[in-house]
Amino acid sequence: MDYKTSGVDVEGGREFIERIRSSVESTHRSEVIGGLGGFGGLIRLPSGVKNPLLVAGTDGVGTKLELAQEHKFHQGVGIDLVAMCVNDVITTGAQPLFFLDYIATGKLGPLEMAEVVDGIAEGCRLSRCALLGGETAEMPGFYPAGRYDLAGFCVGVVEEEEIIDGRTVKTGDQIVGVASSGVHSNGFSLVRKVLEIAHANEKTCFGTHNSPLIETLLEPTTIYFELVRSFLDNKIPLKAIAHITGGGLPENLPRCLPDHLVPFVDLSSWPRPELFQWLQDTGEIPERDMCHTFNLGVGLCLVVAPELAEDVIHLCSSNGLAARLIGEVESLNASEPRLLRGLPN
Repeated sequence: MDYKTSGVDVEGGREFIERIRSSVESTHRSEVIGGLGGFGGLIRLPSGVKNPLLVAGTDGVGTKLELAQEHKFHQGVGIDLVAMCVNDVITTGAQPLFFLDYIATGKLGPLEMAEVVDGIAEGCRLSRCALLGGETAEMPGFYPAGRYDLAGFCVGVVEEEEIIDGRTVKTGDQIVGVASSGVHSNGFSLVRKVLEIAHANEKTCFGTHNSPLIETLLEPTTIYFELVRSFLDNKIPLKAIAHITGGGLPENLPRCLPDHLVPFVDLSSWPRPELFQWLQDTGEIPERDMCHTFNLGVGLCLVVAPELAEDVIHLCSSNGLAARLIGEVESLNASEPRLLRGLPN
C-alpha cells in the first residue's frame, strides 16, 4: 500500500500547483517578495504609510458551496471567498494587502480546484490584493469525493489617523444603501430548503425577465473595494461602513455605530429585487425572517453627514453601483434595546 491508494495523490497535488501558478502570480503587488512555493509568503508594507495599522479578516462561503458544487459553478465561489473577507476589512478604510486561502477536499479534482483558485485570483485582482499563499488539504474519508470547503484570510493596512470606525457618527447622519448583486454568500441553508420545496433545477426561471434561478442565486458577491477607495481618493469622508452579511441589516448595521446611537431604516426606500420576492413567496418566509437572513438587495451601508448624502449616491453611480438613501441615525434611550428601528414586528 502507498499514499495514493489510501486516497491522497501527491503527484496530482504538484500538478495542481503548477496549474495555478500563473493565476496566483498575476495578483502579486510590487511589495511581494519571492514567489509561489515557500513555507511562508513575504510582503512589505506599502511606502508612505506613517502610522500603519494592520486589519485582518477571515470568512468562508458557507452552504452556497453545496449549490455551487452541484451545478459546477466553481470560479464564482472563489470570488465569493475573497469578497466576504475583503468587504469586511475595507469597512475600516483599509487597503487590502494580501489574501490566503485554505481549500479542503475529499479528493483533489485539479480542474475544479484550478477554477476555484482562478476565482480567488480574480477576486484578489478586483481588490488589488496579493494572493500570497494558501493550503490545499486532500482529506479522503473526512470529506466525500468531489466535495470541498473553503476558508479565506485577508490582511489590509490603514493609516491610523484615517481609520473609519464610527467615532464621529451623530444623530441625523444619513445611511446610504449600496446595491448587492443578489443573495451574496449568506442565507443559503434557507435558500436550499426553498429550492427543495420548489423542486427547482437548472431550467427553473423566475421574475418578469424569466431569469435563470440557479445562475442568479450563484452570482458572485460584489467586491466593494474600488467604491470605498474612490471615496478616500476623492476626500469624501465616510463616518462608518457596514458590510451586510449573515443577519442582514438588523445584525450588521448597528455594529458600525457608537453604543448610544441606533439606525432607522425605511424598508420601502429601495425596490426589493425579484429574487428575494421569489424566495419569500415560494418559501412562505415571514418578513422578519427575510430581514434577519438576507441582505434584501443592500450589500453595503455608508454612514455620512446629511450634506454629503447626494454626493455619495452620485459617486456610487459613477462606480456602476446603484445606491439610495435608506435611513438615518437616531439617538438611543438608555432603557431601550439596541435594535434596528423600522423592522416589522
